Amino acid sequence: MNKRLQNIGPAIIVAAVVCGPGSILSASKTGADYGYSMTWVIVLAVLLMIGSSALSARLGATMKGTPCDEITQSFGRFAAIFVGSTVFLIAAGFQTSNNMAIFKAIAPYSDTHHSPFIRNHLPTLVLITLNSFLLFVVYRSRSLYKPVETLMKVLIGLMVIAFIFNCIISKPSLIESMKGLKPSLPENKNPLVVFALIATTFSIAGAFYQAYLVRDRGWDSKNIKETFIDTVIGVSTLGLITLVIMLTAASTLAGKSIKLETVTDMAIQMENLFGNWAGVIFTVGIFAGALSSFLINAMIGGRLLADGFGKGDRIDSKWSKHCTSFTLLAGLCGAFFAITDPSSKNNIDPIIIAQASTILGGPTLALALLFLGIKMNKRDQQKPLISKWMLWSVTIGLIVTLVLAFKTFGKLFG
Repeated sequence: MNKRLQNIGPAIIVAAVVCGPGSILSASKTGADYGYSMTWVIVLAVLLMIGSSALSARLGATMKGTPCDEITQSFGRFAAIFVGSTVFLIAAGFQTSNNMAIFKAIAPYSDTHHSPFIRNHLPTLVLITLNSFLLFVVYRSRSLYKPVETLMKVLIGLMVIAFIFNCIISKPSLIESMKGLKPSLPENKNPLVVFALIATTFSIAGAFYQAYLVRDRGWDSKNIKETFIDTVIGVSTLGLITLVIMLTAASTLAGKSIKLETVTDMAIQMENLFGNWAGVIFTVGIFAGALSSFLINAMIGGRLLADGFGKGDRIDSKWSKHCTSFTLLAGLCGAFFAITDPSSKNNIDPIIIAQASTILGGPTLALALLFLGIKMNKRDQQKPLISKWMLWSVTIGLIVTLVLAFKTFGKLFG
């Protein structure tokens, strides 16, 4: 068992990047607004994520080239550039919300400080320092995969402990949680938060990147079993964190006249209910969630952008590092724009909208993943490498992303 746990890696990295501030805040707000009734959404998202990630991992272990290489061979370089650019835009949206979450997690502690300089500038300086440090790590590290895997395991473990602690104290109803497994749609309420909950748990961009992480780990066709075990454990951990956050909010905040508009409001509500330590633990969980997805998210956007242009598929290649830095800077600039915008009074909605808007790029990646799976099976029809249930899972995921893209587009622009 210990050996198997040591072999876990790629899917934990994906779980770490998916379980960022958007997932934490979407789960909290969904539990507060809808109680236990949306438990089925998390289960559905986890199942779709397992199927898509398992397919992607198998592609990474069996293909000669990267997914962008295969797309280039079939449709030309422009198609690969389109896919890489789509992932970059998704990553930039996530990166913006990650920066905003850290800013808002620090603000409550700097706002009450006696020094005017700290009150006005500490959160901004922390963001600049953190991004500068990550830029230093990207360019100075010769081998990024192993230290990143170790760090993500630590941060995921920290999130599990923090949020399960709050959940145990809140004593959620097991019976109501079981009732929430029955699919139902919210009535007379804004469904955007539910869409964001699906998007931040079923991340097709994270699943797509699994193929690259498997290659980084050195797994090949001899490690098919390891890739599947890794996927199930990693994605299930992601689902567990999201579920306990939602159950905590459902137990403590649902049905109460509490307006959750900022990240600070979330932490304060936990303090009011559980005491100062619970509020601190919740804030630590948000901070760990942001940090866990910070570097990996930028690496996903940067690496796929570089690979789409045919400028390097390795995690340590020169152009992967350049594009990763570009993603970091894009997210930092986006966050500063959102934070300093005087018309932005609600600080939690920009985070949720940033996460939900990533659904618009989901159909492209789901279609690409489905195509690669079918193409791989056609190479050896006697012994197909991709299981039918994986193809069906990605097909359902494609349908879900199309529906959510339509709904989200209408909600944002209609």
